[in-house]
Amino acid sequence: MKKIFVAALALALIFGMASCSKKTKKAGKTWIVATDTAFRPFEYTNEKNQFVGIDVDLLAAVAEDQGFNYDLQSLGWDGGVAAVQVGQADALIAGATIKQERIDSGWIFSDGYYNATQTFVVAKDSAIEKFEDLKGKNVAVKNGTAGMDFANSLKDKYGFTVTVFEDSPTMYQDVVLGNSDACCEDTPIIASNIKDAKLPLKIPAGMESEGAPYGFAIMNPKNKELLDMFNKGLANIRANGTYQKILDKYLK
Repeated sequence: MKKIFVAALALALIFGMASCSKKTKKAGKTWIVATDTAFRPFEYTNEKNQFVGIDVDLLAAVAEDQGFNYDLQSLGWDGGVAAVQVGQADALIAGATIKQERIDSGWIFSDGYYNATQTFVVAKDSAIEKFEDLKGKNVAVKNGTAGMDFANSLKDKYGFTVTVFEDSPTMYQDVVLGNSDACCEDTPIIASNIKDAKLPLKIPAGMESEGAPYGFAIMNPKNKELLDMFNKGLANIRANGTYQKILDKYLK
């Protein structure tokens, strides 16, 4: 009981301190949607201290199309997942890869809204060019992500170790500082960070996964109404061109 109370208290503190973006359209239910804090270009804070990104704009466009209210809570990856699991948030949009392991553990995904590969990333001056070069080295990964799964699937074959971090910026910094020899991240995320944040990192050719789609997720079947609205809204904004405009805004 003590552990449950502590976990609930921690989540309450996260909600109290987290920055959030509120969209109010009309009277009625307001859905609480959790997201990450720093996962550029899908969610991040820009130079004007505004919370922006593909996921942020996508949710806004879908909600506008379907006419529902929502409160977007920036909680971090682990905090966001935990909030949805315990019912303090109704859904998650945070570049969450649709994968069977999550479905088996109770995640209920929307239609995929973006296909992403995962890739290994190394320091700008690194001599690592292929998986075989990772033998005896350490790879940084972000907890609970497809990148972590990809690295773990290869570590025994290629003889490297893995260190787990709670967020992407800390993982990148571990490689920049030379504590880890590489990290494994979603390709569009790290490409955007290398370009926009001018990180001294590079992406070796041929060290990526086959890829999988991101999905909006709920974990309580009672919230299927929200999932259905997301799917309908996603189909509509794909058809009217809004979806592509959002991708172009952040990826071109």
